[in-house]
Amino acid sequence: MRDPYQVLGVPKTASEKEIKSAFRKLAKKYHPDQNKDNPQAKARFTEASTAYEIVGDKKRRAQFDAGEIDAEGKERFQGFTGNPFGGMGGGPQGGAAGFGGAEDILSQMFGGMAGGGPGGGDPFAGMRGGGGGGGARRGAHGRPPKGEDRKINLSVHLKDLAAGKAPVRLGKDRTVNVTIPPEPENGQIVRLKDQGNEGPGGRGDVLITLSISDNADFHREGSNLRAHVPVPLKTAVLGGRIRVPTIDGAVALTIPEWSTSGSVFRVRGKGLPLKSGGKGDILAVLAIELPDVPDDDLIELMKREEKLAAKVG
Repeated sequence: MRDPYQVLGVPKTASEKEIKSAFRKLAKKYHPDQNKDNPQAKARFTEASTAYEIVGDKKRRAQFDAGEIDAEGKERFQGFTGNPFGGMGGGPQGGAAGFGGAEDILSQMFGGMAGGGPGGGDPFAGMRGGGGGGGARRGAHGRPPKGEDRKINLSVHLKDLAAGKAPVRLGKDRTVNVTIPPEPENGQIVRLKDQGNEGPGGRGDVLITLSISDNADFHREGSNLRAHVPVPLKTAVLGGRIRVPTIDGAVALTIPEWSTSGSVFRVRGKGLPLKSGGKGDILAVLAIELPDVPDDDLIELMKREEKLAAKVG
């Protein structure tokens, strides 16, 4: 095999970054899956991959520069013979065992060695032995890596929480609905699978951080919504029907006579989704209001009540 520096087209003084960049360019140019009609591409690709396994690994590069191993990774002075990739049924010897250098880069670029059988799209099949079925690793779990995850902050409104979903924009012309879990916490992260950046093993995920917006009408308490409801004094004294706001619109609620300010009435099933199923409630807190215009009769009544209380006291 030729000198690995010459194969990659870099000088011996090249940095690790320059060597990696040169290999990526050659791999992209000669990858068999990209050159199915070029019988020479696989040989050039294999040559470039072997060269990178030598000089792309810091330890093996030092051994090569010191003359301890040759351009194929064979030890020069220990009588080593045979396939330089025989250490793992075809895998390279030394610090880059299992194509830990070249294959990781190739996986990021091309999705690993897709194709499955001998020579079925696997550019390393001819270097492994055993008919190309050997066990070169494709990543931490034997698979090419997915693309990087994306992180998005999403402002979520109560209507979104009630619906259990919210729209999130992933691109210029791409909007999807993300499922909002019941009883979410502010700052909670929701994972949108396979919607992230493209990679050799498929798309990564989108990690959505929920920012739950405040609402002027409601105070969220888990799956319950607390609302302050104005009540006319007459209705509070005599009892009657009042209108209570909900996310879907106001509903009628009957309160008893002599209801005091601060009393809480529950409107069931009109709150937010529960983890256990169903929905929480609206907690209607009464806020008694005086008439907009002073009522002489009411004032006179309150004065009489005050005099009566003083006599009894």
